[in-house]
Amino acid sequence: MAALEKGAVAAAASKKTVQPMTALDFLGPDGKAISLEAFRGRVTLVNIWATWCVPCREEMPTLDQLQAKLGSKDFEVVAINVDTARLERARDFLRDISVKNLTFYSDPKADVFYRLRTAGKVVGLPTTFLVGRDGCEIAAMAGPADWSSEDALAMIRAAL
Repeated sequence: MAALEKGAVAAAASKKTVQPMTALDFLGPDGKAISLEAFRGRVTLVNIWATWCVPCREEMPTLDQLQAKLGSKDFEVVAINVDTARLERARDFLRDISVKNLTFYSDPKADVFYRLRTAGKVVGLPTTFLVGRDGCEIAAMAGPADWSSEDALAMIRAAL
Protein backbone atom coordinates (compact mmCIF):
# COMPACT_ATOMS: atom_id res chain seq x y z
CA MET A 1 0.00 0.00 0.00
CA ALA A 2 2.89 2.40 0.74
CA ALA A 3 3.73 2.60 -2.97
CA LEU A 4 0.24 4.00 -3.61
CA GLU A 5 0.59 6.81 -1.06
CA LYS A 6 1.27 9.57 -3.55
CA GLY A 7 -0.35 12.57 -5.16
CA ALA A 8 -3.77 13.32 -3.70
CA VAL A 9 -3.32 10.65 -1.00
CA ALA A 10 0.37 11.24 -0.25
CA ALA A 11 -0.47 12.03 3.38
CA ALA A 12 -1.92 8.54 3.92
CA ALA A 13 0.10 6.25 6.15
CA SER A 14 -0.30 2.52 5.75
CA LYS A 15 0.10 0.21 8.69
CA LYS A 16 3.25 -1.92 8.92
CA THR A 17 1.49 -4.50 11.08
CA VAL A 18 -2.12 -5.66 10.99
CA GLN A 19 -4.23 -3.96 13.66
CA PRO A 20 -7.97 -4.20 14.20
CA MET A 21 -9.71 -0.89 13.65
CA THR A 22 -10.92 0.79 16.82
CA ALA A 23 -14.50 -0.29 17.61
CA LEU A 24 -16.87 2.52 16.64
CA ASP A 25 -20.59 2.94 17.32
CA PHE A 26 -22.67 5.61 15.60
CA LEU A 27 -26.12 6.20 14.13
CA GLY A 28 -27.36 5.02 10.76
CA PRO A 29 -29.57 7.05 8.43
CA ASP A 30 -32.67 5.90 10.31
CA GLY A 31 -31.25 7.13 13.63
CA LYS A 32 -30.69 3.59 14.92
CA ALA A 33 -27.39 2.46 16.41
CA ILE A 34 -24.92 0.75 14.11
CA SER A 35 -21.29 -0.21 14.55
CA LEU A 36 -18.32 -0.41 12.26
CA GLU A 37 -18.44 -4.16 12.83
CA ALA A 38 -21.59 -4.21 10.64
CA PHE A 39 -19.34 -3.49 7.64
CA ARG A 40 -17.04 -6.48 8.17
CA GLY A 41 -16.61 -8.33 4.89
CA ARG A 42 -16.48 -5.06 2.95
CA VAL A 43 -13.65 -2.61 2.41
CA THR A 44 -14.67 0.70 3.98
CA LEU A 45 -13.30 4.21 3.87
CA VAL A 46 -14.27 5.65 7.26
CA ASN A 47 -14.24 9.45 7.26
CA ILE A 48 -14.80 11.54 10.38
CA TRP A 49 -16.16 15.01 9.58
CA ALA A 50 -18.13 18.00 10.89
CA THR A 51 -19.92 20.92 9.24
CA TRP A 52 -17.75 23.47 11.08
CA CYS A 53 -14.61 21.90 9.57
CA VAL A 54 -13.83 23.78 6.34
CA PRO A 55 -11.50 21.08 4.90
CA CYS A 56 -14.20 18.48 5.66
CA ARG A 57 -16.74 20.49 3.72
CA GLU A 58 -14.36 20.83 0.79
CA GLU A 59 -13.59 17.10 0.56
CA MET A 60 -17.19 15.87 0.95
CA PRO A 61 -18.03 16.10 -2.78
CA THR A 62 -14.99 13.91 -3.56
CA LEU A 63 -16.16 11.28 -1.06
CA ASP A 64 -19.56 11.35 -2.76
CA GLN A 65 -17.88 10.88 -6.16
CA LEU A 66 -15.79 7.99 -4.79
CA GLN A 67 -18.94 6.27 -3.53
CA ALA A 68 -20.56 6.81 -6.94
CA LYS A 69 -17.57 5.26 -8.73
CA LEU A 70 -16.70 2.33 -6.46
CA GLY A 71 -19.62 1.88 -4.07
CA SER A 72 -20.84 -1.72 -4.13
CA LYS A 73 -21.49 -4.74 -1.97
CA ASP A 74 -17.68 -4.85 -1.58
CA PHE A 75 -16.96 -1.18 -0.78
CA GLU A 76 -18.59 1.73 1.04
CA VAL A 77 -17.61 5.20 2.13
CA VAL A 78 -18.73 5.52 5.76
CA ALA A 79 -18.63 9.27 6.40
CA ILE A 80 -19.55 9.87 10.05
CA ASN A 81 -20.66 13.36 11.02
CA VAL A 82 -19.64 14.36 14.55
CA ASP A 83 -21.51 17.65 14.94
CA THR A 84 -22.84 17.93 18.51
CA ALA A 85 -25.04 21.03 18.11
CA ARG A 86 -27.59 22.12 15.52
CA LEU A 87 -27.73 18.56 14.25
CA GLU A 88 -29.91 19.41 11.26
CA ARG A 89 -26.98 21.36 9.75
CA ALA A 90 -25.22 18.20 8.58
CA ARG A 91 -28.15 16.87 6.56
CA ASP A 92 -28.87 20.37 5.23
CA PHE A 93 -25.23 20.79 4.17
CA LEU A 94 -25.19 17.46 2.30
CA ARG A 95 -28.46 18.31 0.57
CA ASP A 96 -27.21 21.81 -0.35
CA ILE A 97 -24.08 20.43 -2.05
CA SER A 98 -26.12 17.71 -3.79
CA VAL A 99 -24.54 14.69 -2.11
CA LYS A 100 -26.49 11.79 -3.59
CA ASN A 101 -24.36 8.68 -3.07
CA LEU A 102 -23.33 8.75 0.58
CA THR A 103 -25.42 7.22 3.34
CA PHE A 104 -25.84 9.63 6.26
CA TYR A 105 -24.06 8.37 9.37
CA SER A 106 -23.75 10.49 12.50
CA ASP A 107 -22.54 10.57 16.05
CA PRO A 108 -24.17 13.54 17.81
CA LYS A 109 -22.23 12.78 21.01
CA ALA A 110 -18.88 12.71 19.13
CA ASP A 111 -17.94 9.49 20.93
CA VAL A 112 -16.35 8.25 17.68
CA PHE A 113 -13.95 11.20 17.70
CA TYR A 114 -13.13 10.78 21.40
CA ARG A 115 -12.54 7.01 21.07
CA LEU A 116 -10.18 7.57 18.17
CA ARG A 117 -8.42 10.43 19.95
CA THR A 118 -7.99 8.30 23.09
CA ALA A 119 -6.51 5.54 20.89
CA GLY A 120 -4.04 8.08 19.47
CA LYS A 121 -5.49 7.79 15.97
CA VAL A 122 -6.96 11.25 15.46
CA VAL A 123 -5.91 14.79 16.30
CA GLY A 124 -8.26 16.84 14.16
CA LEU A 125 -10.73 16.70 11.32
CA PRO A 126 -11.09 15.37 8.76
CA THR A 127 -9.48 12.02 9.47
CA THR A 128 -9.97 9.02 7.23
CA PHE A 129 -9.26 5.31 7.68
CA LEU A 130 -9.12 2.61 5.04
CA VAL A 131 -10.41 -0.57 6.66
CA GLY A 132 -10.10 -4.02 5.13
CA ARG A 133 -12.72 -6.73 4.85
CA ASP A 134 -11.31 -8.30 8.01
CA GLY A 135 -11.98 -5.15 10.06
CA CYS A 136 -8.29 -4.26 10.24
CA GLU A 137 -6.94 -0.79 9.57
CA ILE A 138 -5.00 -0.65 6.31
CA ALA A 139 -4.13 3.05 6.27
CA ALA A 140 -5.01 6.33 7.94
CA MET A 141 -4.90 9.92 6.79
CA ALA A 142 -5.10 13.13 8.76
CA GLY A 143 -6.42 16.02 6.72
CA PRO A 144 -8.40 16.30 3.51
CA ALA A 145 -7.85 14.54 0.20
CA ASP A 146 -9.35 14.42 -3.25
CA TRP A 147 -10.97 11.01 -2.89
CA SER A 148 -12.19 11.07 -6.48
CA SER A 149 -8.62 11.33 -7.82
CA GLU A 150 -6.87 8.55 -9.73
CA ASP A 151 -4.41 8.22 -6.80
CA ALA A 152 -7.22 7.60 -4.33
CA LEU A 153 -9.03 5.24 -6.69
CA ALA A 154 -5.83 3.21 -7.14
CA MET A 155 -5.44 2.89 -3.36
CA ILE A 156 -9.05 1.76 -2.87
CA ARG A 157 -8.86 -0.68 -5.78
CA ALA A 158 -5.71 -2.22 -4.30
CA ALA A 159 -7.55 -2.75 -1.01
CA LEU A 160 -10.42 -4.40 -2.87
